Amino acid sequence: MEIRANFVDIGRREIYPARVVIEKQKIASVTKIDEPCSSYILPGFIDAHIHIESSMLPPSEFARLAVRHGTVATVSDPHEIANVLGIAGVEFMLDNAEKVNFKFYFGASPCVPATPFETSGAALGVEEIKTLLKKPQIKYLSEVMNFPGVIDGDEDLLSKIKAAQELGKPVDGHAPGLRGDDLKRYIDAGIMTDHEAFTYEEGLEKIRNGMKIVIREGSAAKNFNALAPLIDEHYAMLMFCSDDRHPNDLYNDHINKLVKRALAKGNDLFKVLQIACINPIMHYDLDVGMLREGDSADFIEVDNLDDLTVLKTVINGEVVAQNGETTISPVPVSKINNFHTGTKEAGDFAMPACETVEVIEAIDHELITHEKVVTLRNVSSQTVGDPEHDILKIGVVNRYEDVAPAVAYVNGFGLKEGAIASSVAHDSHNIVAVGCSDEMIAKAVNLLIKKQGGICAVSGEESWVLPLEIAGIMSADDGFRVAREYEKIDRIVKERLGSPLSAPFMTLSFMALLVIPELKLSDKGLFDGRTFHFINGCKTKHEPF
Repeated sequence: MEIRANFVDIGRREIYPARVVIEKQKIASVTKIDEPCSSYILPGFIDAHIHIESSMLPPSEFARLAVRHGTVATVSDPHEIANVLGIAGVEFMLDNAEKVNFKFYFGASPCVPATPFETSGAALGVEEIKTLLKKPQIKYLSEVMNFPGVIDGDEDLLSKIKAAQELGKPVDGHAPGLRGDDLKRYIDAGIMTDHEAFTYEEGLEKIRNGMKIVIREGSAAKNFNALAPLIDEHYAMLMFCSDDRHPNDLYNDHINKLVKRALAKGNDLFKVLQIACINPIMHYDLDVGMLREGDSADFIEVDNLDDLTVLKTVINGEVVAQNGETTISPVPVSKINNFHTGTKEAGDFAMPACETVEVIEAIDHELITHEKVVTLRNVSSQTVGDPEHDILKIGVVNRYEDVAPAVAYVNGFGLKEGAIASSVAHDSHNIVAVGCSDEMIAKAVNLLIKKQGGICAVSGEESWVLPLEIAGIMSADDGFRVAREYEKIDRIVKERLGSPLSAPFMTLSFMALLVIPELKLSDKGLFDGRTFHFINGCKTKHEPF
């Protein structure tokens, strides 16, 4: 293969017309030429932290969508499927990823489950982590989510960190809002990155303490605007990621969008491309080409350096996407799962009598929540909350055992009717549901139990469901079809049921993630992520709503 285009040399900070020859999957030569060229070639984009499972697609289908946007590699934490199926789930991801021409790099997940305050389908202890870290496909210890445990010297977590260090593999962090002396203790334990910073000041403090910041822009959490001011001075300490990206968003764009937005803010092209293309390779020691002679031929061709419309994506010297179309063929996908709960009744979601209650306040574009204390206007209607004022019931159903659900109140979903539910509920992936009545919540939950996983919306006699047959979190269907079906249900929740959230199912999926403050709900009860303790949702003080 031979390409003639304007060559973007990030290392030398040069752009010049060149003839690039690819032989045996490598860049054989780069020769400057005198003739004008209309397109540009540059290294491919890398998502430096993502949970492939959150696209609701297995790796093979994820790749088919992502390459269209110039993505050639991902640094992927498989802790979603690990929480459901343990090492067997991780091995499923490794096996499926090897069936397509895309560069997936996985981590060993140290927090499975993320906390002891929830029920997961599996656990990864120190020995399991050591086993995974020895695999060549496992490049790092993925996000150490239980940061209070690290700070307090939890022996299990510290042993997992030590195992990675002994093998010379990086250790990822997860510490939203962590500052001061606690941050220093966390970093001193060996934590090297963080993708949870959500203010400029937090990101700057972490960088100054030696931690690399991964700027996240996902389907729910969007921190780019807050952290983009770090780019000019601290680009060497930055990477880009999506963390969690739903299928309809992945269909539309990926890391290419962050690159375009960074350039639109006036940032230097070479600094932005170093963040998007080079820094992840250097930090994680990835065998991804950096567009140098002798490198693996992994690169993209774009029409210009402003819009960066991807004309061609090349991985290992093979064209995997051209003019917006993938050339990667679908592959057969096995279906593995772990679902062991029975159907629920409306009465299972009833609440004890309480006039003033703790309420989880969901925030659009954020994983954090706020705590609200609300006096219900009509105590006799407390079993359904106060939908008129957006105080809805939320329930989490343990899908691994047939036990009673945990129930609380939530604000921010804005449903005017019906209910929504999902078996994508980070990180243990129990069933989480929000609705205007106990009857609708039970209907939505039972629909997912029948399907053994998925997302759904219900209203009256109607229902809409996207089945997720793989571990209850991924579909075995064509990725493009999944994106369309997800878009349809997402639109119904907004237009028919009334939710104002930009990504209601993504926001719903984080309502059970206990390691993100302030309030969350696990299958065991209402949880305060600031103190890492369960709390009683019934309050004695009064604050009229």
